[in-house]
Amino acid sequence: MRAPRNPDQGARPRLRPARERPLLERAPSPRPPASAGGRGRPLAIQVREVVKTYELGQIRVRALRRVSLQIERGDFVAIMGSSGSGKSTLMNILGCLDIPTAGSYLIDGVDVSTLDEDDLSDLRSRKIGFVFQSFNLVSRTSAVANVELPLAYAGLDRATRRQRAEDALRAVGMGNRLHHQSSELSGGQQQRVAVARAIVTNPTLILADEPTGNLDSHSTEDVLRIFARLNGEGRTVVLITHEPDVAEQAKRVVSLSDGRVVEDRRVTAAHDAPPVLGRLKSSHGVPEALTPRVRP
Repeated sequence: MRAPRNPDQGARPRLRPARERPLLERAPSPRPPASAGGRGRPLAIQVREVVKTYELGQIRVRALRRVSLQIERGDFVAIMGSSGSGKSTLMNILGCLDIPTAGSYLIDGVDVSTLDEDDLSDLRSRKIGFVFQSFNLVSRTSAVANVELPLAYAGLDRATRRQRAEDALRAVGMGNRLHHQSSELSGGQQQRVAVARAIVTNPTLILADEPTGNLDSHSTEDVLRIFARLNGEGRTVVLITHEPDVAEQAKRVVSLSDGRVVEDRRVTAAHDAPPVLGRLKSSHGVPEALTPRVRP
């Protein structure tokens, strides 16, 4: 929800150019053909010679050193590295939560450095779903209320928010836990709620920062299977991890060390089925369709 602007800015302070498409009322993108991501369509992500430097008193820390990265639409990419490798810094830049010191970042062909804070907020709401290691759920609040939050910030009415949140939770196998509080859910269940919150706005890009770091192996398999299904529906998934076994479930593995890309390995083609579908098995069933229905 945006803060009101200064009334001294003019008689119509909220006047902005009309959008070509609504913020949230968007049907799911179909799975692109094998040739997508080449000519005629912008890349989902394009990072060009990005440098990120932090000033800590008299100490300058270079978290990223001329990183370049291109990610096609519909790809499933794992970015891995040890602590201090720069992977979380890169994730913050990809999620438009931070800006590079030098270099450029384009999402769907748009240079984010040309956007003001309002447009950046809209872009995050419309295109990106975030999943974090610590779940970031509001305590003493029900699962469905947690999932409603992004829709509340977007200004949707209560009935619409509730229906979409319930649909998203059912999509990740949490339909029987709609009104349970976070403290009443296991780690794996809390992460499913976090994934539901990430997809409730129907984004095209999922950014997951160490999403399995606090989970046991069984819950890890369940969450990775959900990401694989989301990717199978055509969404671009970028997963940050330090666990090689988790990274191997992606279609492409990019390794960072000391702020540089030291390896970029393709496991399977960008628009092939994710390896996780055939290589991981879980005793918990997950519904076939993970895209919440968008209701008018």
